[in-house]
Amino acid sequence: MSRTSTRWRLGLTATTALLVVSAVAPAPASAEDVTDYAITVDPAAKGAKIDDTMYGVFFEDINRAADGGLYAELVQNRSFEYSTADNRSYTPLTSWAVGGTATAQNDDGRLNARNRTYLSLGAGSSVTNSGYNTGIRVEDGKKYDFSVWARADQAGTLTVSLADAGGTLAEAHQVAVKGGWAKYRARFTATRSSTAGRLTVATDNSVALDMVSLLPRDTYKGHGLREDLARKIAALDPGFVRFPGGCLVNTGSMQDYSEASNWERQRSYQWKDTVGPVEQRATNSNFWGYNQSYGLGYYEYFQFSEDMGAMPLPVVPALVTGCGQNKAVVDEALLKRHIQDTLDLIEFANGPVTSEWGRKRAQMGHPKPFHLTHIEVGNEENLPNEFFARFTEFRTAIEAKYPDITIISNSGPDDSGSTFDTAWKLNRDANVDMVDEHYYNSPQWFLQNNDRYDSYDRNGPRVFLGEYASQGNTFKNALTEAAFMTGLERNADVVKLASYAPLLANEDYVQWRPDMIWFNNHASWGSASYEVQKLFMTNVGDRVVPTTATGTPSVSGPIAGAVGLSTWATTAAYDDVKVTGADGTTLLTDDFSGDAAQWTHTGGGSWTVQDGQYVQTDVAAENTMVSAGNPAWHDYDLHVKATKKSGKEGFLVAFGVKDTGNYYWWNLGGWNNTLNAVEQASDGGKSTLVSKAGSIETGRAYDIDVKVRGRQVTMYLDGQEWGSFTDDKPAEPFRQIVTKDAKTGDLIVKVVNAQAAQARTTIDLGKVKVRSKAAVTTLAAAPDAVNSETATPVAPVKSTFTGVARKFTYTFPANSVTFLRIKKG
Repeated sequence: MSRTSTRWRLGLTATTALLVVSAVAPAPASAEDVTDYAITVDPAAKGAKIDDTMYGVFFEDINRAADGGLYAELVQNRSFEYSTADNRSYTPLTSWAVGGTATAQNDDGRLNARNRTYLSLGAGSSVTNSGYNTGIRVEDGKKYDFSVWARADQAGTLTVSLADAGGTLAEAHQVAVKGGWAKYRARFTATRSSTAGRLTVATDNSVALDMVSLLPRDTYKGHGLREDLARKIAALDPGFVRFPGGCLVNTGSMQDYSEASNWERQRSYQWKDTVGPVEQRATNSNFWGYNQSYGLGYYEYFQFSEDMGAMPLPVVPALVTGCGQNKAVVDEALLKRHIQDTLDLIEFANGPVTSEWGRKRAQMGHPKPFHLTHIEVGNEENLPNEFFARFTEFRTAIEAKYPDITIISNSGPDDSGSTFDTAWKLNRDANVDMVDEHYYNSPQWFLQNNDRYDSYDRNGPRVFLGEYASQGNTFKNALTEAAFMTGLERNADVVKLASYAPLLANEDYVQWRPDMIWFNNHASWGSASYEVQKLFMTNVGDRVVPTTATGTPSVSGPIAGAVGLSTWATTAAYDDVKVTGADGTTLLTDDFSGDAAQWTHTGGGSWTVQDGQYVQTDVAAENTMVSAGNPAWHDYDLHVKATKKSGKEGFLVAFGVKDTGNYYWWNLGGWNNTLNAVEQASDGGKSTLVSKAGSIETGRAYDIDVKVRGRQVTMYLDGQEWGSFTDDKPAEPFRQIVTKDAKTGDLIVKVVNAQAAQARTTIDLGKVKVRSKAAVTTLAAAPDAVNSETATPVAPVKSTFTGVARKFTYTFPANSVTFLRIKKG
């Protein structure tokens, strides 16, 4: 089933024409710019119950979220395990500067089998660690615990010091070392603050070093996590913590870290690698291009969840790789081992101290169970049939031993399409507990799909929205996410869990945008989306109070815009471009027998006219758009002849081109030449409207035709109809939800106004007796506002409104999210 038909199946019917983009990214409002709305509350009706765990967070070690981030360790590459397996630029001495002689060793003299590499430091030599970002951050008067594992055949003395370019940061320490491997400790007290510190270990005699560590004494609840980051996460009051991935779960080898696997470095995240003494934990190559020390492992994760009062929600590999790898592992013994590992994980979390893994938990310092209730198998698998066969084996084994555990499946990496449909059918037919959905879409998509879950089967599997975000970190993105969240709450009987993703990003090590919380080595700040998430997560309520509301008068009009050609990591030749109006008028024709003067190059790559064709010759370039025509064109036919020359993908033929961030394109041979799809770009963010499996042959000329009529588009490939879609869903900027707090009796009126106009709104509470005073929290800013280390234009403002009555009027600011807590009378 195509993406378009999927949307109709879910009941996302179009009732009004598409709201123009200016409603999403408007100019500042004037005092006279007001739209009138009405919200009618039905207090007698019973809405969906909202679970305490409705909103949570998803922690994945992406953007250096763990080492150099939430894990408080200040030394980078502390165990000399960095490798080209992690990153082509890495060596065992990455982040270390050597004075004298120092060599990385991988031999039988190592600390332990899982800590393969150690450092041999010559007499009179030193090594200096540069930490993360600008260096090691210390604060005046704060204490820092240093430790190192060392071995010396002859007695020697280590001199350990902290300094920056301005001089010493703490009094140096001398540590006597002799004999076999042993752990040595010292404590520093910083004499001044710095964000550019360096830790130096020098020796007067030959010595072997491993696990060089510097940890701040002050960590979140004393459990080794960076205080400011942990507090920002805890301030969200998350109902659950999903961990550890993401692509970390379903990529790489499924083998263990042992001699049998030749110490495989590129593995899926496997929980047993991450528990026990840190010096005995395995190392791994992180999918996102760096090393994972596993200092922040499953034990720390369970403990952090407990410290915040959040439900742990671990994800285990299903032995079907994803995130571009897309292979099903066929190894029955390996599958059984992973299933047993999953059962052991539940025992580690919940088992008594008399059990094998419960005892190991107790030995780590936590005899009481962690009360695990949910577990997810797999993540975004693109092979739904292969995944589900393996998922079923996991499910059978878990249910047999732990029948009270909620077992979560998934529906692939997209919000619709053939993988999504197949996965959902398998999950529905098997009556699974819950299905994890993921999508990252444009701001417009989030405004258009507030009703996504209105027509989901109330008797089918529940939904876990495990990863979602609008494609950007501006306030406009956060506004559209907030509008979408009102739909999640309205459907809280279907959507039981939801978490924005990703959670953390170190500003100097970014692999993915957008992100909720940003940081460097000395500061952290919440994005606009963080402020929205925090407002919703700390004001959930216990039950939805049904309401109705008027909508925004929309501006109708046909899909309009110029036409374009592009490529993605591919070279291609285009010819015989012709655009014809619905009345037969020729709007554009170009056979490239001359120059390409009609075309404007707005993307990357290199375009030239060669032998009567327009050719893009840079095989590495992405989004090489050239466009021609008038942005006011509508109701036309576009014809293009295209030939792939070389590269990973196929063609990109654009229509409805307004500018570089707003257009549609038919992506033929996309996703490494596995899919044909229509994508819509809205303010730079993309959403997929229709997709089908398909590929493009190199050297073959294709006839591509696109017919645009009103808001309906039909595509033809070599004269055969490929598919069509109608883009007429309203991008409604005014959304609301009302919930009730059972403990206080408060009505929480939540209104999102994602447009330039103020929203003067009549609110009818029916016969509910209420007090006249309401506590108000407002997020309001320019649509393009972005929070940073030095500026937070998107921040909550608290106020009091004294005009509450059974029926009253409130004017919601332009570009705002507003929560009114109204007390019962």
